Amino acid sequence: METLLNFQDILLQSVTNDFRRYLHEKINWDQRMIGIKGPRGAGKTTLLLQHLKYDLGDSRHKALYITADHIWFYNNSLLDTATEWYQQGGEVLLIDEVHKYPNWSRELKNIYDGIPQMRVVFSASSALDIYRGQADLSRRVISYALPGLSLREYLAFAGLGIFAPVSLDQIINSHRDLSQEIASRVRPLQVFAQYLEKGYLPIFTEGENEYLPKLEQIINAVVDTDLAYIASYNAGTAVKVKKLLGVIAESAPFKPNISALSSKLNISRDRVLEYIYQLRDARLLNVLSAEGKGVSKLQKPDKIFLENPNLAYAISKRPDKGNLRETFLLGQLLNAGFDVFEPGTGDFLVNDIHIEVGGKNKSTKQVRDTTSYIVAADDMETGFGTKVPLWLFGFLY
Repeated sequence: METLLNFQDILLQSVTNDFRRYLHEKINWDQRMIGIKGPRGAGKTTLLLQHLKYDLGDSRHKALYITADHIWFYNNSLLDTATEWYQQGGEVLLIDEVHKYPNWSRELKNIYDGIPQMRVVFSASSALDIYRGQADLSRRVISYALPGLSLREYLAFAGLGIFAPVSLDQIINSHRDLSQEIASRVRPLQVFAQYLEKGYLPIFTEGENEYLPKLEQIINAVVDTDLAYIASYNAGTAVKVKKLLGVIAESAPFKPNISALSSKLNISRDRVLEYIYQLRDARLLNVLSAEGKGVSKLQKPDKIFLENPNLAYAISKRPDKGNLRETFLLGQLLNAGFDVFEPGTGDFLVNDIHIEVGGKNKSTKQVRDTTSYIVAADDMETGFGTKVPLWLFGFLY
């Protein structure tokens, strides 16, 4: 146990309270078991350590942070560790990267049932289905999702300005006033361009020139490590999944031809769909389907996107600007908790509103016959009427 406490103390030395992810305020930290899922690099570890260091007050000495891939677990189980910590007066257990522990769900259930005085907070890969482990956790764990940074959070983290999040209704009905107020404090188009290339993950603070190489490492780690743990990938599977991701990235967003992808990769149609949805769960892709369409993982999505624009810069040398716009908007809407569908008219359908995406000269021709529509227009600081600045959707969360 002394080994784990020393490890924790070393990590806490470098943790600051300068910036908090938006999710911190939304979590009910009093729950007995909390799961936090998110992509690599989104800040899950920092979220746990900030909670330990700054939120627990006098109870801080009763909290223990552990990471599931620590060498401690070569000779100790998760359940035994929780039991020993409780016997020493512990009340809170923070477990990072729980998906790297072989029997994570069964032992979490044992901890929950066997040590009711212990509060457990764990982080996991986005790809982990918390409710479908070997043991039933559905009645025990409250799950939260931590996506990458919004444009609003990027500005705060970069020290460029603190702004409150806005609602979709505010964007639709008051976008001119909102954009003018924000533009009076920061040049939105300049920072938006920076964000699209290198601003989605907090690792941008580690150096602008290091961002894209590190993002490439994250992509490899998600496929080679996270999905290997969760979906039992072998080396051959990982190669095929990376090839599929590369093929998709060349033209995303696009309407997939599953048969063509199957032939190109020499794998079955069902396997292609399985890999697509695993990459979506791992937060490397987003998929879009028409409203009312089945959600089965054997159902072909109507359109496939990269999960965020930074991935396009990491995988492709010259990303298409139009694709970046759509990728950004879909990602921000999904991260903010909206259900987004493929419409018959326009690019996206959310809350019965048709959204067309384009440059500042984009017309309303495609959507003006619908009952409710807006145009999300790039290269505009301030919009007018139904033409809304695209960058403003980066303030949804």
